Amino acid sequence: MEMEEQTRLSEARFVKKVSERAAKHFEAGFNCAESVLMSFAESMGVRSDLIPKIATPFGGGIGRRGSVCGALTGGVLAIGLKFGRSEVKDTNRREESYEKALELFKRFEKKFGSALCYDLIKLDLTTPEGKEKIKTVRLEKCINFVRAAAKNAAQLME
Repeated sequence: MEMEEQTRLSEARFVKKVSERAAKHFEAGFNCAESVLMSFAESMGVRSDLIPKIATPFGGGIGRRGSVCGALTGGVLAIGLKFGRSEVKDTNRREESYEKALELFKRFEKKFGSALCYDLIKLDLTTPEGKEKIKTVRLEKCINFVRAAAKNAAQLME
């Protein structure tokens, strides 16, 4: 097997592994943003008490508001783990992370027609009814957003 083919196979395995791991975290009860971020942190060997804590309030489209999908924001946070900057002068890393985040956003929006939680699930998660209905909707619909955000973010990590 040629080196290029091996690289493609290992990249495909990485993408699949990250996506499956994110889905497993979600099935275990973590929210969408936490699940995506955790799957990347684990695959990158990042250990921090901040993960998944930093992603928790992004669930339900930021505090259940129905804004940008938590799975998507989890993917953006994962991009930051790999491509984000630590120094203010590092404008190259800032630009690269912006480009990757924008591409992730575009792919997600193209696949699902919107990047907004409310548009995707048609529930107001700030109401008692919405909080009850999400218990079943999360595994019917949201898990697909988690898998897709993880998959697309993983593809952008190359």
